[in-house]
Amino acid sequence: MQISLVKLCYVRKNSYLCHWNFLTKDIIYMEEQQPKPYVIGLDLGGTNAVFGIVNQRGEILATSAIKTQAYKKVEDFVDAGVKSLQPIIEKVGGIGQIKGMGIGAPNGNFYKGTIEYAPNLSWAHETIVPLAQMFSDHLGISVGLTNDANAAAVGEMQYGAARGMKNFVMLTLGTGVGSGIVINGQLVYGSDGFAGELGHVTMVRENGRTCGCGRTGCLEAYCSATGVARTAREFLIESTEDSLLRKLDSEKITSLDVSIAASKGDPLACRVYEFTGKMLGDACCDFAAFASPEAFIFFGGLTKAGDLLMKPLEEEYNKHVMNIFRGKAKFLVSTLDDAGAAVLGASAIGWDL
Repeated sequence: MQISLVKLCYVRKNSYLCHWNFLTKDIIYMEEQQPKPYVIGLDLGGTNAVFGIVNQRGEILATSAIKTQAYKKVEDFVDAGVKSLQPIIEKVGGIGQIKGMGIGAPNGNFYKGTIEYAPNLSWAHETIVPLAQMFSDHLGISVGLTNDANAAAVGEMQYGAARGMKNFVMLTLGTGVGSGIVINGQLVYGSDGFAGELGHVTMVRENGRTCGCGRTGCLEAYCSATGVARTAREFLIESTEDSLLRKLDSEKITSLDVSIAASKGDPLACRVYEFTGKMLGDACCDFAAFASPEAFIFFGGLTKAGDLLMKPLEEEYNKHVMNIFRGKAKFLVSTLDDAGAAVLGASAIGWDL
């Protein structure tokens, strides 16, 4: 029996992959698939939906935006979003240059690509919306979706302070408290896609504040921007000490007002941040017990308070954390630019599709 062996060699020539057959001396030219250099990120907020084209270095090359609540039906929202995207997609060479799209959204389910019963989205308030599939159908590319805090964690891992880390906890301190937990290099989604809601662990068991989730005593009710304002109002009622905040309408006090007062050395405002930092530190003690992270990374407006927040946070953590965890975790503030961080976080999902 005669056995014929065909030996092939693969070489590159210009932008083609060449197959060289040693027996026939033939060269077959095949066009090489070049990697697509860009992804789309969508930061879907209750007020604005911001789209961005992002490269692998984490640079936002172009952006567009639409008003989230201007559309009563999700179909109209998607149509408007795609229309808004077209000019910036063309600016980078067309849809053929886009690898995928990532969406960061409230109540986002990574497994299903859906937004589920999001209270601040009129077209998703009482229903489940398959938003990832809808954008995919319109654009002809793969689309992934997760909640906004998980998107922030992915963005931090891809572009920011968590590069090279495989175990960290991301806490977003904004209007609420969001979180993304990364263990062994993977986000924790749980069985249904909604794991990791650390903003809704109970910190005050008796007479706790009512949280937007309907429960009482949640971390979010104390350590969010709205929580800081609530603490300031409580301290003003409980105390008679002088404070710059007494010159303001107490019902209109914001976390920014508290931060400005604290930066000027206002004792009451400083105590507000000390209270907030200590509670975050206590919460991180519990988070360390199940995640043992390399770092806790904080993002959001409250981090602008700097040491006023971070110093009592670390001190409280080191005072109460279990001995086996003490001194191991870093406490870091996000290195991503505030203006583009949410878009970058969402876009990072697109690279893995």
